[in-house]
Amino acid sequence: MIGLDTLPTPTILDSVPRAEPVIVPRRSRPWTVADLSALADDEHHYELVRGDLLMMSPASPVQGRYAERLSRALGQYVEDHELGEVYTAEPGFMLQAEPDAIVRAPDVAYVHSDRIPPVDQQAGFWPLAPDLAVEVISPSETATAVQAKVQDYLAAGTRLIWLVYPDNKIVIEYQQPSQIRQYGIEDRLEGGAVIPGFQYALQRLFRG
Repeated sequence: MIGLDTLPTPTILDSVPRAEPVIVPRRSRPWTVADLSALADDEHHYELVRGDLLMMSPASPVQGRYAERLSRALGQYVEDHELGEVYTAEPGFMLQAEPDAIVRAPDVAYVHSDRIPPVDQQAGFWPLAPDLAVEVISPSETATAVQAKVQDYLAAGTRLIWLVYPDNKIVIEYQQPSQIRQYGIEDRLEGGAVIPGFQYALQRLFRG
């Protein structure tokens, strides 16, 4: 298991006030994947972490703006090069199976074509980690909660993670627990071995 203390957060983010996600009280038993599936039409954003149901408020228009811009750029590039699929609208990926299931829902995700399940196996939450997970970080998330997500993605096999911080106009990239990079507004995101050749200027992402 990857330890949270091995996933440092840049100090620029430590002073940003945030609140933990709301943990929905358990009933007579832990929450399950079936329970999470039943909440598909709820207005809130939920994730399941080892029996705990985490509830977030709906994404703000600002969060949606950056998720849409990045997903559009990724989607066009991935389609043009026939690499796989880009997913938005917080798709749920089962990073760990029950009984201690972990279902995370990144703002944007990419899965290589070789790993996309057959059509007859695409219902429900896919039991795989996305190759790329993008999280647009909101004021409702603490550094601890964000790092827990990073830990879960990396432990499940996600090869590239981008954490987008709109207020600071930076992106934090994880490829391994010890391989962390901070992009500023003058930089370009790079897909590396996960999305070969992809580059995206952060000036475009953070414009206006």
